[in-house]
Amino acid sequence: MSVVSAKASTSHILLLGIAQILVWGGSFFILAVLADPVVQETGWSRQWVYGGLSLGVLVSGLLAPACGRLIARQGGRTLLSLSGLGVAAGLTLMACAQHLPVFLLAWVVMGIGMAAGLYDALFATLGTCYGAQARSAISGITLVSGFCTAITWPIAAFMVSHLGWRGACLAYAAVLLLTIWPLYRRALPAPALAAQAPRPSQVAPEVAVNRLLYTVLTALFTLGAVLMTAISIQLITLLQGLGYSLASAVALSACLGPSQVASRIIDLLNRNGHPMWTALASVICTAVGLLLVTLGPSLVWVTVVGLVIFGAGNGLRAIIRGALPLALWSPAEYATVLGRMARPALLGQAATPLICGYVLEHQGPQAVLGLLCLLALINVALVAWLFRTLLGRGAA
Repeated sequence: MSVVSAKASTSHILLLGIAQILVWGGSFFILAVLADPVVQETGWSRQWVYGGLSLGVLVSGLLAPACGRLIARQGGRTLLSLSGLGVAAGLTLMACAQHLPVFLLAWVVMGIGMAAGLYDALFATLGTCYGAQARSAISGITLVSGFCTAITWPIAAFMVSHLGWRGACLAYAAVLLLTIWPLYRRALPAPALAAQAPRPSQVAPEVAVNRLLYTVLTALFTLGAVLMTAISIQLITLLQGLGYSLASAVALSACLGPSQVASRIIDLLNRNGHPMWTALASVICTAVGLLLVTLGPSLVWVTVVGLVIFGAGNGLRAIIRGALPLALWSPAEYATVLGRMARPALLGQAATPLICGYVLEHQGPQAVLGLLCLLALINVALVAWLFRTLLGRGAA
């Protein structure tokens, strides 16, 4: 797909960020608000309820390469515009679920919408539209969408308190149906002529030539996604296991959001730098933050500093997912490469709740944090290898 515009405008970046807030809030993050009401009403086990999210992420991961190929051929404007319909259909089916299999089927449908509408599909579309200029758009969108949980969790909680969890699902589905299509149609340019789009056969050889680089980047993004998912889902439980009260754990968890947004603001101001520097800052902050939380549970200020540093690193992680492959592959190859890289990351995210839950139950919170620290240090080593390789080529 040829580049059809030089640069995304500020207003379009804002609209795309709002669309991402709505889709993320109605899919990946909504269970944080719905889980307790669902368990209380239905009597289904909490493990199965949270398993629905794992199933949705699994479906999204399986579909990610196909979405990447579709975007490479036709552009992603229509696919992203339809993502709201997919997530809304999943929420509607969830609202009607009287039996657990139907609830899980709703997450399968939701996973289709997630594959079409979350970061990977949007970043791939931006790469085909704007080429190297997509970096600033990616930074701006992740900055806006960094407020997702701060906006959508209170709204979802308000809906649940007034409409019940089933009514909240239907209300959120209506919001998605009314907003996502027009937001993407307004904010994304129409695709160029299909004759300009690269065929999959034109893309695959380049991926094969850079097999080692591709593998290392895929491992880097997969481990980063696993770390993000583990902390997002289990941070409050882990902090309580370290001796903090529920209120203190919730207050400490609030450190993540502001530091995540702050790091994205800093990156936006430095958007002309090579994304390898952003990747290095991300993995170092993530590892240092986790080590501080793990090694200093008896000192509140150490935990606070650790969470702030981790949040900064995690905020940058979303940017390098889109920006680093864009710096290493051409815009014509970008969408296909990004779609392929997304599958292992999403599969890792799907498995994370089960694995971390098992380790937490049998070994305790320190073992979970120790495992996460090990993964974070492996990511530092991967980025160090990338730095050495790219410096040898003069690319960084």
